Amino acid sequence: MSIDLLSSEQTPPMELLLSADPSPAIIKDYLTRGQCYIARQEQDVIGVYVLLPTRPHTVELVNVAVAESHQNKGIGKQLVQHAIHTAQEQHYHTIEMGTGNSSIHQLALYQKCGFRIVGVDLDFFVRHYEEPIYENGIQCRDMIRLMQDLHSTHRQD
Repeated sequence: MSIDLLSSEQTPPMELLLSADPSPAIIKDYLTRGQCYIARQEQDVIGVYVLLPTRPHTVELVNVAVAESHQNKGIGKQLVQHAIHTAQEQHYHTIEMGTGNSSIHQLALYQKCGFRIVGVDLDFFVRHYEEPIYENGIQCRDMIRLMQDLHSTHRQD
């Protein structure tokens, strides 16, 4: 598997991005401001993530997605670890991310990769998405905010 920055001439894998975020408008917005990385196995795009600068020395990891046929194989963890490494190489001090309260498996993965829960944005998904989102039989209402200090020596790789 290789993970590479998507060039401006390449088309982002919208179907895969939409599997993690159901809003095309929101995706298009952060794609214009961020860096999109794609994971390929041979010629197939099997994963994606976006790094989005938010404040000086801070970047947000948004839209980590793995193709359904490649899930539960450690690819999500490799994408998150690649994002952390890329943020360090780009001299960011902090990497942040947010995920839905219903994203049970993702919350576990992010914490295993060294992220800490730092807050909750109540009703984020109710305010920003027209249609209700359900995952694991739970309505996705709140955004769980996580962060990682990139200078910390306590990360789990």
